[in-house]
Amino acid sequence: MKVALVQLSSTDDPEENLRTTIALTGEAAGRGAGFVLTPEVTNCLSSDRALQNSVLREEKDDMTLARLGLLAGEHKIWLLIGSLALKSGAPDGRFVNRSFLISPSGAIVARYDKIHMFDVKVSASESYRESDGYRPGSTCVVARTPFGVIGMTICYDVRFPHLYRALAKARAEILTVPAAFNDTTGAAHWETLLRARAIENGAYVLAPAQTGSHAAHQGRQRRTHGHSLAISPWGEVIVDGGSEVGVSYADIDLAEVAKARNRVPSLNHDRPFEGPN
Repeated sequence: MKVALVQLSSTDDPEENLRTTIALTGEAAGRGAGFVLTPEVTNCLSSDRALQNSVLREEKDDMTLARLGLLAGEHKIWLLIGSLALKSGAPDGRFVNRSFLISPSGAIVARYDKIHMFDVKVSASESYRESDGYRPGSTCVVARTPFGVIGMTICYDVRFPHLYRALAKARAEILTVPAAFNDTTGAAHWETLLRARAIENGAYVLAPAQTGSHAAHQGRQRRTHGHSLAISPWGEVIVDGGSEVGVSYADIDLAEVAKARNRVPSLNHDRPFEGPN
């Protein structure tokens, strides 16, 4: 199957981002991709809570979800909306960071809420507290499709290998890691982490990314690493999307999953252990 990784440089304007996403997704479908993936926070990349409260919507009212669902149906493609920032309706006012898998009929097949929050201090001048604005999820998700079993994750999740092990144990053959990866940590860790998750689980890793400097009408401007990657079950980089907005293509063959897992059957070798004390 041909897959397409859509690389965006989303702003804090959902309407602008939707126009770009529609164009690139249509381009990918026109070039024969059967599975198209967009990055994390496809609809709005912002850390300004006031602006988010003004432009974000709950799932049932989100225009990006509605329009991309129709687009998947029009083009008869599988579509992973890497994630959308959405209002949750929770009393504390925090949002959710939710990934959606859409079928060629336009129906939502699976949802996944990002579990691990990016609460880090990258440097003396750069820190993030994702948990201040977003409610973490608590459930890992696999989705069964005609072309394979998909394990859904988002961005910072990639640093937690036990999540991917659980997905692989649930028979996931394709691991999705849509991201808006920080440019500093991305340069140091992005490719290494993704290749590790592919190798240790004998699975394809598909990681569509945000890239570049993100225009902001309010709040600080962010930078992300880009380099959308497709990784083989043997840990090889199939395609690297570089740093520009656009679409990257890769062919995947699930026979390679079986081949990698037969060569190194580590999924069958987990053992219980005690300690450390």
